[in-house]
Amino acid sequence: MKDRERVLLVGVVMDGEGREAEEESMDELASLTATAGGDVAVTVFQERKSINPSTFIGRGKAEEIAATCAAEGIDLIVFDDDLSPAQATNLEKITGVRVIDRSQLILDIFALGARTSAAKAQVELAQMQYTLPRLKRMWEHLSRITGGIGTRGPGETQLEVDRRRIRRRIFTLKKTLEKIERDRATRTARRKGFVKLSLVGYTNAGKSTLFNSLTRADVPTGDRLFETLDATTRTLKLPMGEIVLLSDTVGFIRKIPHHLVASFRATLECVVEADLILHVADLGHPQYEHQIGTVREVMEEIGAGGKPELLVLNKVDVVENEALLKTARREHEEAVPVSAVHGWGIDALRERVLEFVMGRKAEVFISLPGSDGKLLSYVERFGTVTSREVRDGKVGLRVRIERRYLKPLQEYIEPIA
Repeated sequence: MKDRERVLLVGVVMDGEGREAEEESMDELASLTATAGGDVAVTVFQERKSINPSTFIGRGKAEEIAATCAAEGIDLIVFDDDLSPAQATNLEKITGVRVIDRSQLILDIFALGARTSAAKAQVELAQMQYTLPRLKRMWEHLSRITGGIGTRGPGETQLEVDRRRIRRRIFTLKKTLEKIERDRATRTARRKGFVKLSLVGYTNAGKSTLFNSLTRADVPTGDRLFETLDATTRTLKLPMGEIVLLSDTVGFIRKIPHHLVASFRATLECVVEADLILHVADLGHPQYEHQIGTVREVMEEIGAGGKPELLVLNKVDVVENEALLKTARREHEEAVPVSAVHGWGIDALRERVLEFVMGRKAEVFISLPGSDGKLLSYVERFGTVTSREVRDGKVGLRVRIERRYLKPLQEYIEPIA
């Protein structure tokens, strides 16, 4: 039995759209296929004025693909666009080969990469929601309950049984994820007072490598799409003794399945709640500008659009074309070029983050009654104490603290000597 399936990819270029964009998408689909364990044997493009409601690509093209599948020993056909259940069924009948779409492929990859209970629950929920409207295709035969007292009558089809099971499973998974979200909210509440940063970027842009370089964490890294599925948060130490929280989470991709975005909202919450987004882009990728645009589109979709963003141009070590590097620096003047693998530019990135943090803070001198432990605890929780002195029964603190936390301290603030 062979380990890897031979795969035929199908991409459709709609009338008025450029072929170049679809070719880029198909290159990515090939990478996704490889990540899922398949070998791309054939790639097929078709230009159409409109989508065929029955077969997506038209019967004639489907029959051509059937002949190619027979000649090339194809095991699986993957479409770059979402197919309706009817379209997938009709294509399988014509080609005699299993047919899936981009969303199903991505869901399969996520299932392979899910390690924690939270990630597994989120992926399974997305799969169940994707599968439910497609059950009829999976169960073309209908079974009936027959025989015995109390079982006479039409009974219940296997399709109906499975639909009910999936709906129950979806309900259970949603309850599980609600609890995970509540637990995460409790942990987040304990982190008040820290400036929160979140790494976002296209999948395989090097976010996790940068995360490890900044925080000395050991998040898994590798040259695979969606290497990281779970949100991981660590403290990041900056110059001047400042400490912030940095989170790494799942990478983004074009045409990301809607169900996947919805089910991963709990994981992506750290992005929505972040004070600053570190947007990591792979400068070594020929389509890095398109990837930047895709990430920003997904940010809008999850409700994190418009947040303060610092663009990090990663993998400068693989860019041999100096003109390309200069162009990137010119077009993204505020960006920070780094090599997460070699540690180049990491200090400059820390300094830029520090600038953002200090821009949110005020440096004040606070004189508190020595007996007021509650206020003292408040200052130490939400601020960075840089000096301390005790005089006349009062505690004098020089503090850097975010302006939003100053209100309860106004009457205790004194001029800095």
